Amino acid sequence: MTETTLDHTPASQPTSSRRGALLGAMFLMATSAIGPGFITQTTTFTAKLGAAMAFAILVSVLVDIAIQLNVWRIVGVSGRRAQDLGNSVVPGGGYALAALDVFGGLVFNIGNVAGCALGLNALLDLDVKIGGALSALVAIAIFLIRRAGVAMDRIVVVLGAVMIIMTLYVAVKSGPPVGDALRQTVAPEQVDFLVITTLIGGTVGGYITYAGAHRMIESGLTGPGNVREINRSAITGILVTGVMRVLLFLAVLGVVAGGVALAKDNPAPSAFQHAAGETGLRVFGLIMWSAAITSVIGASYTSVSFLVSFSGWIERHRNRLVVAFIVVSTAIYLAMGTTPAKLLILAGALNGLILPFGLAVLLWVAARRRDLLGGYRYPVWLLGLGVAAWLLSLYLGWNSLSGIEDLWN
Repeated sequence: MTETTLDHTPASQPTSSRRGALLGAMFLMATSAIGPGFITQTTTFTAKLGAAMAFAILVSVLVDIAIQLNVWRIVGVSGRRAQDLGNSVVPGGGYALAALDVFGGLVFNIGNVAGCALGLNALLDLDVKIGGALSALVAIAIFLIRRAGVAMDRIVVVLGAVMIIMTLYVAVKSGPPVGDALRQTVAPEQVDFLVITTLIGGTVGGYITYAGAHRMIESGLTGPGNVREINRSAITGILVTGVMRVLLFLAVLGVVAGGVALAKDNPAPSAFQHAAGETGLRVFGLIMWSAAITSVIGASYTSVSFLVSFSGWIERHRNRLVVAFIVVSTAIYLAMGTTPAKLLILAGALNGLILPFGLAVLLWVAARRRDLLGGYRYPVWLLGLGVAAWLLSLYLGWNSLSGIEDLWN
């Protein structure tokens, strides 16, 4: 039996093939950042802060830009995955980064499967265990076909577009106070740094940081000569993520601004149902399932991409390992019945550590290892943005460690 593999798209292949892979990389980054946790967080924090949430979203997007522009530029110009750069800079650094990412990705994938289950429950009234299992089969099917890379790219683009269109529909139906939101984007009535910290950690932590960049280098877009296209691809992916964040915020804001109290145990579907009735609840289910299934794809693909450099056997059997990753995540979810909160706390703490460690390695390459960048002179302004984001990531990492204490209580 011939092993199916994620297809690579070298620069010599037709431009349309490479563009398809690049588009997939952009949406893989965006949809990985927009998972079940992000939807729940945004709903909860909007109910808490109201229009002032706009400022928190702005800050998180700016930090996202600083981090992703650096990650895509360094990984793209070098043509090497983050773990390979890590081993080149610090002995064993790449192995440590891979171990953290794979474990964190596995635990969060349990939450992603749970998000799929909740989405299908809201959309089709399907039992959560059946919904989780069926969603896992959908994700597995994508990686079992011969041209898995093409299938993955197309699926994340289509579902990313579905999320944006459906959320736009609910945002229009809810009638948010757009003027107030615009004003408080730059002049918020209150600032909650814990909210900002949580949003940033949930959208650029762990595997999410590298999802799009790793897929990009497999498209063949590497080297100093492709800097302009690398930069454009990163910015497009960031904009897609930002648009979804803003639309989701506005959809919920329109509901809470009208004085509606959301359900404390499950605020997100409550907001959509108040905005558009039964249709809103079904739309929420579709959005949640789309966000969750693309996050399952992104977490599984990216986690295994951290291992392929270490062994030719892993590279040859990559898709089977991705399938195994999904199966294990789903089996744990089904065994536990609900999202394992304590494991998610530990994974969140690890994700808080992955970001400063991995980003430090990449910035060191940019500042001191021009040999790994093919002699490319890294822009000082971009390096400065990266260092500022790294300092902030240290603060986020320190905060994430507090979750470990709660883990044992």
